[in-house]
Formats: sequence, C-alpha cells, structure tokens
Amino acid sequence: MKTTLFSTAALVVLSSSGFAQDAEIGQESFQKYCAACHGIEARGDEPMASILVQKPANLRTLAALNNGTFPITRVVMRIDGRDPLVAHGSMMPIYGHIFDGTDTPLKAETGQPIMTNQATVDLVTYLSTLQE
Repeated sequence: MKTTLFSTAALVVLSSSGFAQDAEIGQESFQKYCAACHGIEARGDEPMASILVQKPANLRTLAALNNGTFPITRVVMRIDGRDPLVAHGSMMPIYGHIFDGTDTPLKAETGQPIMTNQATVDLVTYLSTLQE
C-alpha cells in the first residue's frame, strides 16, 4: 500500500509540469541503455556490476535513501552528465547526448523546474514508479 501510494504521489508531482510524461517509453529506454549495469529490475545486480569499481545503484531505493523523496534533480543530472559518476575508472555512461531533443521542463522535488529533454523526462518518470 505504501509503495502504491508513493508511486501515485510521485507521478502526480512529476506530471504537474504540464508536459507529457510516458513511463512506458521510459521503461523501453531503461531496458536499452541502463539494464546492462543496473539490472532488468533496476536493483544494481546485473553481472556487469562485478567488473565495476563502484557497484551500480539500486534504483528502486533512491527515494528511501533520500528521506522518502525521489531525487529528481540528481537523477536527471546523472543521466545527462551534469553530475558525473565515476563507476569503473571512467564516468558512468552519459546518455544526455543520445536523448538529445527539445528542452523540456520537469518539476524537481523542490518545486522548481529543471530543464532536460523528453527522453530523460520519460526515463525519470519510469524510475519514479519503481520506488520501494
């Protein structure tokens, strides 16, 4: 019940930016670009994790590790490279350039907009639905 309530609340917060957000498209992007390291279920447990210096994050616990608030700004900035993460001697793959597109605002956890692109908005929307 708590997970369902949080997921519903996260979607309401994310969708209030006025722009379309599609978690299904975000899930497709996740499977294509992120699952090799973070795992099909986004738990950071894919075999690729064993060769990385820093284990990939369990993306299902981002809100729990942030006092119950999904860290939209941090997630967007990790994906697009504004907040790089060194995971295996080099930066985590950055997909902002692949997700190139029209600037799209996303309402951050602070209520302020963060500019990104539609593909990142969809991916972040999907990740927000996974929170435990």
